[in-house]
Amino acid sequence: MRTTLIISLICLGLFSCEKKENTQTDKMPETTVSHGGVDLLFSDAKSMEFFQVSQVEQKNIIADFTAPGKIVATVVASHSGASQPIVLFDNPQLSGNFTQLIQHQINIKRIQQVNIQQKMVEVARYKDLLAHGAATAQDLLNAQTGLSTEQSNLSNEKAAILEHEAILEAAGFHPEVLRNAPVGSVYLTCDIPENQFSNMKEGSTCQIQFTAFQDQKFVGLIDDVAEVVDNATRMVKLRIRMKNPNSEMKAGMFATISFGLQEGNHMTINKYSLITIQGKSYVFVKNGPLSFQRKEVQIGHQIGDRVIVLSGIKAGDEIATSGVIQLKGLSFGY
Repeated sequence: MRTTLIISLICLGLFSCEKKENTQTDKMPETTVSHGGVDLLFSDAKSMEFFQVSQVEQKNIIADFTAPGKIVATVVASHSGASQPIVLFDNPQLSGNFTQLIQHQINIKRIQQVNIQQKMVEVARYKDLLAHGAATAQDLLNAQTGLSTEQSNLSNEKAAILEHEAILEAAGFHPEVLRNAPVGSVYLTCDIPENQFSNMKEGSTCQIQFTAFQDQKFVGLIDDVAEVVDNATRMVKLRIRMKNPNSEMKAGMFATISFGLQEGNHMTINKYSLITIQGKSYVFVKNGPLSFQRKEVQIGHQIGDRVIVLSGIKAGDEIATSGVIQLKGLSFGY
């Protein structure tokens, strides 16, 4: 029993020594940090094995950007003989706004073309009658008051339209587009990041795949790009139009919308190479067998896993793609 205890103690001591030796081996080699963290020099070649690098590429970029979307309106024919088609929204509030807007527009047309014209004729007639002694000044005043009332009504109707227009615009619709929309049209909206805004052009095509029709793809047309960027999400609303001749598509259906983006010839880097500190972007360029150099870069869009670099590095540079967080800590001191 005593012999067994001695052997156990010897094994425990060897294990402790081995663990201590391994801990010393795994310890990060010494690094010399200079020029305010810009230059990092490692003490031996083995330490560089911890980091992986890749070259900066320069080539034409074509990639698909996808965004979730939804059918927000469909245009169908009226079965009651109305001259204007019916617009069915997925949002009841928008339906109310659109209906009221149309009513205000009808009121404006009636006031301008009928009421005001009649009142102007009355004013002119009473002026003539007054000049010939066939009417009183009060008669003319009453006619002028009637004209002013109709002009005030016109102003009120125009003011009432603004609120409904603003709500529809915020939802991705221009009222006149809806009024003139052909029967069998479907409108979708989706939100795109602000940094993709410049890639979206009105009139460009896109691919649409609906959750309800997984085995089919449809072609849509970018109909409008919103004028407002959402302050909270930094997203821009896009409206897409497509045909719905068989009335298969229903308001409220979800879809995935794909945009083929041609970015042109650019330098790109792996997204994992990039770090951001206080609004500035940096990468670590391997500039020697044992060294990295921190460089500030100006970046553009992200396409897939690649980020466009506008300046700060050159094609062929080798930049760190693995171990970047460690380099960041050594360079910035945290």
